[in-house]
Amino acid sequence: MKTNPQAHPSMLGSSLGEKSTVTNIQCAALLFDMDGVLIDSTPAVARVWRQWAVEHGFNPEEVIRSAHGRPSIATIRQFLPDANHEAENHEVERREIEDLEGIVTLPGAQRLLTSLPRDRWTIVTSATRALAEVRLRVADLPLPERWINADDITHGKPDPEPYLKAASVLGFAPSDCVVVEDVPSGIRSGKSANARVIALRSTDGDENLRTAGADWILDDCSKISARADKRGLIITLSDVH
Repeated sequence: MKTNPQAHPSMLGSSLGEKSTVTNIQCAALLFDMDGVLIDSTPAVARVWRQWAVEHGFNPEEVIRSAHGRPSIATIRQFLPDANHEAENHEVERREIEDLEGIVTLPGAQRLLTSLPRDRWTIVTSATRALAEVRLRVADLPLPERWINADDITHGKPDPEPYLKAASVLGFAPSDCVVVEDVPSGIRSGKSANARVIALRSTDGDENLRTAGADWILDDCSKISARADKRGLIITLSDVH
């Protein structure tokens, strides 16, 4: 599918007389990261990895930082290079599936997903399918028809593989897709796949998001709306930075 890669910004006056930037983007599909974009599972993730770090004698804060935004087995390999990685990963996944306290839907996520045609969006997550399904159901979010999770990839973010595969399962070129991410590794994955990237401020600051290559920076999904047209999707971003 051929789409217009150009975004069209305009300036609209707010009720307080201030100006906010509105940008319209033509694309084929939206590719969403999960944690930090659609849901917030930070408390549960921190609890599981803190316990794991203490059990193995590591600095919990260092482990938690390393675990965010990538497959759990990658963190295990980093800290326990000589361990049984599959067994350790299975145990971490079991704990994460059981610990669902504090998982919430992030602003605008449900409205945005339910407004999109089912064949025009997917989720690209570093969680396993089993874990991702549990968290999405707890957050009362729809499951995509086809999606990419840790079970589907060999090289996780920031490698381009996750977003290349996501575009492929939907049947579009990555350059015709827009990625929605919250961390630099995910942004780099999307950009290296040749997609455009919307970054959300839920996890990191503007400077790091911009340095990673984000095309647009927003607060959350409440600043994104979408409608279908004959060429695909028109995405409208408000309060763009």
